[in-house]
Amino acid sequence: MEKLTPLYDPAKGPMKVMALMSGSGTNVRRVLEHQEALKQSQGASPFEIIGLFSDNLSSNAPEIAREYDLTVMIRDIRAFYQTRGIDRLDLSKRYLFDEECIRIIGAFNPDILLFGGYMSIITPLMTEAFLAVNVHPGDLRVMKDGKRSWTGMHPVRDCLVKGEREVRATTHLVEPTVDGGRLLLLSEALKLEIPQGRDLSNKADLKELEAFNQERLKKQGDWKIMPLCFEFLARGYFAADPRGNLYFRGKAIPEGVLMEELKAYLA
Repeated sequence: MEKLTPLYDPAKGPMKVMALMSGSGTNVRRVLEHQEALKQSQGASPFEIIGLFSDNLSSNAPEIAREYDLTVMIRDIRAFYQTRGIDRLDLSKRYLFDEECIRIIGAFNPDILLFGGYMSIITPLMTEAFLAVNVHPGDLRVMKDGKRSWTGMHPVRDCLVKGEREVRATTHLVEPTVDGGRLLLLSEALKLEIPQGRDLSNKADLKELEAFNQERLKKQGDWKIMPLCFEFLARGYFAADPRGNLYFRGKAIPEGVLMEELKAYLA
């Protein structure tokens, strides 16, 4: 068997996590709550969120930081580019913001980054500098056509439109290709609800149904797998072989681990 290297070695002590967010920070809150619950139930948590970083001046990062006594750093991406006379949608210039972010985040010396609703598209500079994990509101496994079908900003809407009636949330490593990183955990399947009388061809109905089911997926998907993912990473359960293939507790996981497969462990 090839030698496996943990994505994080627990022999180093508690895994230091820097959380990145842009909005309400609900995913970050759930990981913080799990951290505190582990301290209460087991006397210690194998990971520790050491600070918050936000790219949005209007985010809830300061509120969460006050609540958990954390340091918060904010660099508003709109202001960053506006003061330099650059269109922030010009991705050829996006590396400038990442250079600033790397300098700020690097001062905290984190072991890993938590992307909890961080909306800025990052460049390879960030993925080269840090190991990072994101949660995506869609099933990122490769489908029969050889592609990841539910990538992009609106996987729940896409499922509704294409007639798919189940959706999962996925945690994955953040890598240069958007939604292209190696998979870690997949939530249990959520059955999409479409109340009688709603018309998916109606834009207003579709938008409302997307938001409704997105919120259900967040509660039953994102908020369950994101905290567990960081606990498992901190305990050294995720590892890679020399070719970069991922393993969970010694078992190859080319398409991540389904929550259904973890029920025995979590019981």
